[in-house]
Amino acid sequence: MSRRAAIVSLAGSILLLGIADSMVGSYLVLFAADQVRLDPLRVGVVASATAVGGITVSWLLGRCFDRRPARLYTVAVTVAGAAGLVLAGRTTSFLVLLLLAVTLLGGLAAAFPQLFAMARLILGNGPAGQRSAPLLRSFWSLAWAGGPLLGAAVLSRGDYATLFMTAAGVLLLVALVTLTAPPPHREAADGPVRDRAADGPPGPAVVLITVSVTLFFTAMYAGSVALPLFVTRALQQPPSAVGVLFSVCAGVEVVAALGLAAVPVVVSQRLLILSGMGAFVVYFGLTVLAHGMPLLVAGQVARGYAIAVVGAAGIRFFQDLLAPATGRATTLFANASTGGSLVAGVLAGSSVQAFGYTTTLALCGVVAAVAAAAFLAGTAAGGPRPHDPARRGPTRDPGVSRARRVR
Repeated sequence: MSRRAAIVSLAGSILLLGIADSMVGSYLVLFAADQVRLDPLRVGVVASATAVGGITVSWLLGRCFDRRPARLYTVAVTVAGAAGLVLAGRTTSFLVLLLLAVTLLGGLAAAFPQLFAMARLILGNGPAGQRSAPLLRSFWSLAWAGGPLLGAAVLSRGDYATLFMTAAGVLLLVALVTLTAPPPHREAADGPVRDRAADGPPGPAVVLITVSVTLFFTAMYAGSVALPLFVTRALQQPPSAVGVLFSVCAGVEVVAALGLAAVPVVVSQRLLILSGMGAFVVYFGLTVLAHGMPLLVAGQVARGYAIAVVGAAGIRFFQDLLAPATGRATTLFANASTGGSLVAGVLAGSSVQAFGYTTTLALCGVVAAVAAAAFLAGTAAGGPRPHDPARRGPTRDPGVSRARRVR
């Protein structure tokens, strides 16, 4: 299969996965609150349970991928996730929803890093491979631009069970399209994965960078729990306004991610990520000050830029930093994101219950600022160096020598 055909298959899988995720993710909080009748604290517990399942399955499959790359992992978690959505849409039990969250629904989170790890192996270490993260991220953002509106259209003609059934059908399509991509092979990109203990980047720096990403996504997910309630309860906007806001955000993400795909590989990834984290602080400030849709929409523009830059440049940053362990690197970044949702679920629910929507969003802005400071500290003096490509075997593209340093 040609490289172009491989990109089409991978992009199709990411697009469909994003559509299913956005259809459910935009309304999951309202489903738990309105149909299952959960209070904010238990809504947060369900969100955290999903994160626990996602971290566990993603970690296991990331290690499996580095030992034996395969498409089967993505197929398995998407089919299981489809089954989980069908069951979740028909329950009104907190305990049943909690069980599904920690198993079938949580495991679905592993599909995202698996597809990005596949792309890096299939496309190699040259410019095409390094641009695969922002390119695929743009399709994910495109899905989030349309998915919430599609979810709103389904809800207008049905109920949450109908919405979840539709998303489950999309997940089955993800499994089918993934099977059309060429099987990933380790020798195509990096050669055998070796122990990096002797020549890897400094441990404390990696830990601090990972913590910064976790804090960024903690703020993002906590804000996602508080925002729908803030918009519909505090500002008295209709539920459809939530879908509009998420779609505006995703539309900006598409433009920003495509812009990143066109940025030369020598451009500093560090400064790009810092600019995204700074924009995230601006988003929370605008949202807290909002009394209607105009400022809320302006905030979503900043949010879209921030998520696109940190999401796309961050994946590439981690892949270069921890090469040749592509699966573990992508999973570490994805689990930092999921870890943020784990912390955010309970904290956001508790904060909303104790302090209200506005204060919770303001606290999210503080967490976003701390994330930027942690990333700045972890990448001080130019940041840790990635594993030298020259020492991990041949690459598909000699252009990789132009970008041996993570910036």
